[in-house]
Amino acid sequence: MKQALVDDTEDVSLDFGNEEELAFRKAKIRHPLATFFHLFFRVSAIVTYMCCDWFSRSFVGCFVTVLLLLSLDFWSVKNVTGRLMVGLRWWNQIDEDGKSHWVFEARKVSPNAIVATEAEARIFWLGLIICPVIWIVFFFSTLFSLKLKWLALVIAGISLQAANLYGYILCKMGGESDLSKVTASFLSQTVFQTVCPGDFQKPGLEEIHQH
Repeated sequence: MKQALVDDTEDVSLDFGNEEELAFRKAKIRHPLATFFHLFFRVSAIVTYMCCDWFSRSFVGCFVTVLLLLSLDFWSVKNVTGRLMVGLRWWNQIDEDGKSHWVFEARKVSPNAIVATEAEARIFWLGLIICPVIWIVFFFSTLFSLKLKWLALVIAGISLQAANLYGYILCKMGGESDLSKVTASFLSQTVFQTVCPGDFQKPGLEEIHQH
């Protein structure tokens, strides 16, 4: 009886490694510097735009400062933070015939790769979505308050941040060009990832899609 008991239980193995890795992915931020700068430039641009009248009388100085912050944000999100935080990268190139092509990359999943955590992914997508919405609010407030001198700056803010949002949504959806399908699929994945974060796996930079 004692031998039978041993035989029944000796094949049972408890794998705590996967649970520890899952908990680590949920709780930790592996790229703190990239996470900081992902939010720093875009939040600084918004705060500077809202408060520039309090700190400076120079319209040109405020305009240049906000535009510089928006440009730094566009470059860092497009080339650095997206690759590190969610394993995605996109760019647009013009071929010899003058045609525009979207190029998308997704990080290749390997056992030794440093995978982005769920906390980083949430910060990345929330920052990418919320800030353009704020600039759209600024657009309507500028129109209604007739502060038309700021309109060019607000349009620049919408354009730069919406370009990154559009590029990364296409990249996440595998290069699908139909905007309605992309939006529906992205929202459904975002909701599912929020409700069941442990059951969702991101695609692993392995494939390049050109359109």
